[in-house]
Amino acid sequence: MSRRTSRPILKQTLIACALQAALPILAGTAFAQTADPANTTELTEIVVTSSADASAEGLSKPYAGGQVARGGRAGILGTQDMMDTPFSITSYTNELIQNQQAKSVADVLQNDPTVRIARGFGNFQELYMIRGFNVYSDDMSYNGLYGLLPRQYVAAELLERVEVFRGASAFLNGAAPGGSGIGGSINVVPKRAGNDPLTQVTIGVESGGHYQVGVDLSRRFGEDKASGLRVNAVRRDGETSVDNEKRELSLLSLGWDWRSRDVRVSTDLGYQEHKISQPRPSLYVGTVVPTAPDASKNFAQPWTYSNSRDAFGTVRGEIDFSDAVTGWAAAGIRKGRESNRLANPLITAANGDMSTYRWENERQDDVATGEVGLRGKLQTGSVKHAWTASASAFQSKEYNAFKGSAYNALQTNLYNPVAYAMPALDGYGEGNLSNPPLVGKLEMSSVALADTLSFLDDQLLLTLGARQQSMESYGYSAVTGTQESHNKKTKTSPIAGIVFKASHQVSVYANYIEGLEKGPVAPAYTNNRFSLFEPQVSEQKEVGVKYDFGKFGGTLAYFMTSRPSSYVNGANVFVVEGEQKNRGVELSLFGNVQRGLRLLGGLTVLDTEQKTSVASLNGKDSIGVPKTMANLGVEWDVPGMSGFSVNSRVVYTGSQYANGTNTLEIPSWTRVDLGARYLSTIANKLVTWRARVDNVANRDYWASSGGYPGQSYLVLGAPRTFTLSASIEF
Repeated sequence: MSRRTSRPILKQTLIACALQAALPILAGTAFAQTADPANTTELTEIVVTSSADASAEGLSKPYAGGQVARGGRAGILGTQDMMDTPFSITSYTNELIQNQQAKSVADVLQNDPTVRIARGFGNFQELYMIRGFNVYSDDMSYNGLYGLLPRQYVAAELLERVEVFRGASAFLNGAAPGGSGIGGSINVVPKRAGNDPLTQVTIGVESGGHYQVGVDLSRRFGEDKASGLRVNAVRRDGETSVDNEKRELSLLSLGWDWRSRDVRVSTDLGYQEHKISQPRPSLYVGTVVPTAPDASKNFAQPWTYSNSRDAFGTVRGEIDFSDAVTGWAAAGIRKGRESNRLANPLITAANGDMSTYRWENERQDDVATGEVGLRGKLQTGSVKHAWTASASAFQSKEYNAFKGSAYNALQTNLYNPVAYAMPALDGYGEGNLSNPPLVGKLEMSSVALADTLSFLDDQLLLTLGARQQSMESYGYSAVTGTQESHNKKTKTSPIAGIVFKASHQVSVYANYIEGLEKGPVAPAYTNNRFSLFEPQVSEQKEVGVKYDFGKFGGTLAYFMTSRPSSYVNGANVFVVEGEQKNRGVELSLFGNVQRGLRLLGGLTVLDTEQKTSVASLNGKDSIGVPKTMANLGVEWDVPGMSGFSVNSRVVYTGSQYANGTNTLEIPSWTRVDLGARYLSTIANKLVTWRARVDNVANRDYWASSGGYPGQSYLVLGAPRTFTLSASIEF
């Protein structure tokens, strides 16, 4: 069966499986309450704990205020409490996701003072900048496995938690297959059935007439309620707050888990289709940075679009061989298809003059990944050990074809856009758009060992480990199909981390950890286009202090990270040379300031520097890295109005350079968002009303000035956007 014909069948199979599995719970009735994944129910022989990763411990418990959790996943070390790990991790909860009416992972990460949202190079992929380094959306992990999530956009309805790990993580997670993740990594946790049944329907609308309808179903069943099923279905459609831009989303996900005393198994199936018609493009920077236009203005050509379709599945199991030793195994696959017709403009003058052209792209991805491991505990004298051993494998195949019209032949203006009839594809191109050829293959494998030693009655924790990883990349001609490039590198990535618990409220930590990323590929417009470079190694050093006062907590950290630089030189050749060094201080805050008043936010101060033999770049700041980022989110339960709360969020981002020589700059910007939530009952059914206004002042601003290493492109911030929804529990 061909790849093209297998995708509709796979889609139908996933939907059929989910609906068939959902029928038993749809037929039943039960008193509906909000599902709490952290709840446990003591049974005769088994403790049922909802767990996305099939672990005995389940999810880390929510911290006071419910917006973040007490800990998060630290790669193969598993879920750890924030006071016990020598790393900085924040895990955003489903309560926060729902209350802020987040639509995607990017919406959730708007709350993080160490993260800023950008966009992929030449497409509409969500991209996240952590500590000034990019993390592609296809480098997010799904329950600990890379490459399984939709590549361009991940809907928030899939998520129970969004976990942000700050810093390099080649040892903990393995190298990210997309070639990013030096500044941090993101893991998303799928939903599981809680102990209480849930039947929730959500309807909503936002500016432009964009509507949404969602269903969230959850049941536990069988002997001792050992099996659980969670089904989510979502449909969104309509125009957005950007003029003439339309988005569609169809999502179906199924999460199932089962457990006995010593065995735990979970599986996830998902299907997501995301379409954008006339999407507002990024703006390539030439010799000027124009003033940001009206935030609602759309300078896209009317025939442009970006469509993606993904089907994915995972299975994970864990078995207790004894009280001291546990084994686990996990595997997953994804098949994705992307189709784009783009016209990204190049700005040529301060008055807004720009040029563009048609660019068609077709892409398919086939991904398979898996890992096995053992973890256990032992004691030697007075020293306790928590050891881990694992092995992993990953393979991806990329099929791609593209074709363009005459380069930059369409003249338009940023402030007064000109709409053109769609030009013919008579320019440069490679491959067959109707049947994209294989252009790249990546194979990775690794083994890892780690030991956390505990001294002084668990007051001092020392983590040591190493991962040996092999990365092998192949590049193929889209015209002839012959192999054009091949790189292989085996690298051992060490880790050393220490935690000293000065008291029950304060932990001091330090770590040294390395990053490993797939070598970059030269962009299509360079003279060495599609040249594949060797994998790159980075180094990180970090010290910090964490505090937990029961109701309020946070982290203060200093870090320094260096990685190889890549850029296009004066001869229009893409090179990897020199290094980018980022150093900074981070402060994160969360919890209850007082009863009914919750705070979430922090501050990041960054210093970034390029070190290179090119005089015009040496010593200059890196593209798209602001010196200051600050967030302050406050939620308040209004006294005397039971069930009513209001919230606000202020996001500040400092100025950013838009080119490597630091002659072009976008100004700093501040955005204010407001929201409210009210709980009521209608016909004895709990209804949660939510209202939100993002960018209250309708600020016009350039949100980011880069993303892909060494490239300059601007993304216009979203206009004022109103969102209203109601969630009804039956």
